[in-house]
Order: sequence, then C-alpha cells, then structure tokens
Amino acid sequence: MSGKEKPSAALRRVATGDLCSGCGACAAIAPRQIEMELSPPGFLRPRQSGPVSADEDARIFRVCPGLGQSVEAAGRMSHPLWGPYLEMRSGWARDADLRHRGSSGGALSALLVWLVDSGRVAGALTNGADPGRAVANVPVIVRSREEVAEAAGSRYAPSAPLAALGTVPDDGRPYAFVGKPCDAAAFRALSETRPDLETKFPVILSFFCAGVPALAGAEAVLSELGTAPDEVVSFRYRGHGWPGRATAVLSDGTDRSMSYHESWGGILSSRVQHRCKICADGTGVAADIVCADAWETDARGYPLFEERDGVSLIVARTPKGADLLAAAEAAGAIVTQPFDVARLAAMQPGQTRRRQALPGRLAALRLLGRPVPRYRGLDLGAAARTGSVRWVARNFLGMLRRGMRGKRF
Repeated sequence: MSGKEKPSAALRRVATGDLCSGCGACAAIAPRQIEMELSPPGFLRPRQSGPVSADEDARIFRVCPGLGQSVEAAGRMSHPLWGPYLEMRSGWARDADLRHRGSSGGALSALLVWLVDSGRVAGALTNGADPGRAVANVPVIVRSREEVAEAAGSRYAPSAPLAALGTVPDDGRPYAFVGKPCDAAAFRALSETRPDLETKFPVILSFFCAGVPALAGAEAVLSELGTAPDEVVSFRYRGHGWPGRATAVLSDGTDRSMSYHESWGGILSSRVQHRCKICADGTGVAADIVCADAWETDARGYPLFEERDGVSLIVARTPKGADLLAAAEAAGAIVTQPFDVARLAAMQPGQTRRRQALPGRLAALRLLGRPVPRYRGLDLGAAARTGSVRWVARNFLGMLRRGMRGKRF
C-alpha cells in the first residue's frame, strides 16, 4: 500500500488490540484491497494493498468478530455458559467409517453427507489439509461422501473460510458453510449486509473451539515427534479414533504419533492466538447446528481422553437446525440420545473456565487502554457468576501483569 492510501480504521483497531481471529471476513468485504496471509508465528492476518472505502470500512467494523459480536435469544432457551439453543443431544454417525474418521463421533461429517445426499445442498465450504504444507489448512468444497470423509477430523491450525466465499460457484444451488464459532458469527453478520449469502448458504454448521494455535505449534509437535515439515506428506491432528492421535505420515511411508493429551494439552493449547483467550463464544451460538466432544468423565467429572468409539455433542441452535437434526436422524444418518446440559461444564472445562474468567480479562485490558471486542447478549456477568470471584480476580491480575510487562497478550 502506498503512503498516500489511508489504512482501514477497522483493521487498525484490530491490529492495535491484537484482536484478529483470522476469519477472512474483511477480505470477503474488500477482496481487491485485502487478502489473508500468514504472519509470524503462523497466524492468518489481513494485508491491505489498496484503499478501502468508507462503506467497506463501516461493514468491516460491523462484521469483524474481533471487534464485537451480538446475540439475541429470540425466545430460545439461553444458558449462561452455552448460549441460546433449542435442543441438545449426544450421538454419532451411523456410518462406522465416518464415526472413526471424525474427531468426536463423526456427527458433523454425517450431517454434511446427509445434506448432500438428500439434495438439500450441492456441497459445503469447509477446511481440509493443505497439500503443500501438511500441518496447514486450505478451504475446500466437498460434494460427496468421499470428499467429506477426506476432510473429516479437527484441524488445529489457522483458517479463513470467509475469504474463500467467492470460490463457491454461483450456479444457483445452495451450499452449507462450515466454520469456527467466530467464522459463523462473522458469516451471520455479513449475511445481514448481503442477503444473497443467506440464499446461497442456507445452512451454517460449527463446532466447539478452544482456540486457534499458530502453525509454529504444529511444527513444534513435529519436532517433538523427531521429524521436520519437509519430511511430512500428511498430518492428522485428531480422528481415526476418539480422541485420536496426532499423526504425521513421512515420505518414506512410516508414521509417528502422540496422544491428544500430549499434542493439544502439552503443545498446541499454549500457542493459541490472543483473540481466542478473550473469546465469549467458543460454542458457535451463530450456527444452526454445532457439534463437539461429549467426553466421558471420571468420578470427579473431569474428561477422560482414553481411546474409544467417538460420541458427539449435537446442539441445534435454530429452528432450521432442529428440523435438520430431526430429519437426519429419521433418515438414519445419525444416532442420537438425550443429553443433560448439567453435564456439559465438566465435559468442557476449558470452555467453562474461559467464559467464567472473561470479565476479569477484559477489565484488565480496558485498564491498560487496549481495545477489546464489544459483546452484546452474551451474558458475561451471568457466566462469571457460575464460577468464583477468585477465578475472575486471578485472570484479571494475570492479564494485567502480562500487559504491564510488555508481553504479547
């Protein structure tokens, strides 16, 4: 960008607060002037190469999940930790192969296959492995069971699916959109400014997200496995079992792996971007249907990560989502059973504790004069009250110390 061109005010605020989630919404709004690129230590960030109009900048302010998110219960049940929903069940893909390949029971994969096979959508925009960099993601359009199965499994790496909206054909047929909770929120906000998106993408699917690690995190996993990126032809973060092992297949045909507890718990989770640490929505409140791990728990209620057949948590958040869930089960695509929401806090301790801590973290950043997202309708106070004052205070002080020491949040 030349010195005469004014940078986007929205992107400047995002950069000042390190608030980018890497969703690509800004690139969808101004595709000729903004593109997503990898920045150290391996996060997707917008690069502006031309002037952004006042209208485009206003739309970025409105849509960017790094700057804010608004939620309305609209008559639905609304839980202080899990947001608005209509139905919550556990289940799995009836297709045993999809259940095995998926990270947590294969319910999301099974729903995609059923949506395509039933003719409700022509395909889905989702993420798959980058053929040129095994640990990275690229947007893919899946149109068959085989393509869905190939893309199945969590990919703990940056992705910007909204930047790829223009790659989906304008063929008059509907498609599903699959993305992280922040992607779904940005997509929902973007569709309010572009009604054509609601017609083109009538179904929004998401999943519980604990944060986006940098690609340097995945390369640290490879290093721990005793290999290097240029020796790896494919990399699976999870799947092929529940929770599944992080597995690198090398060019000589051998493979090396480590447990989910070692890969996510020991390496990847410590390399999550700042925006994810102050996220008020890791559970996809903007989607029609959200899937997650319905972990088995021990006597204390803490999740067990022993390998077993996967079980998904399936949350229908909208009337459309509830109807699709019922139709998919009636068609035999998935098996479900009742789920007690009271069990979820123990199954998802990371989501629970982050939501409970959030008011303290945001207060510290405001005190430091840092920009923070503007959250509306996400019941931050109610979420904090499900925990303890000590936990909120601890997170306030921790964030304050990091900021005062000049550390990146």
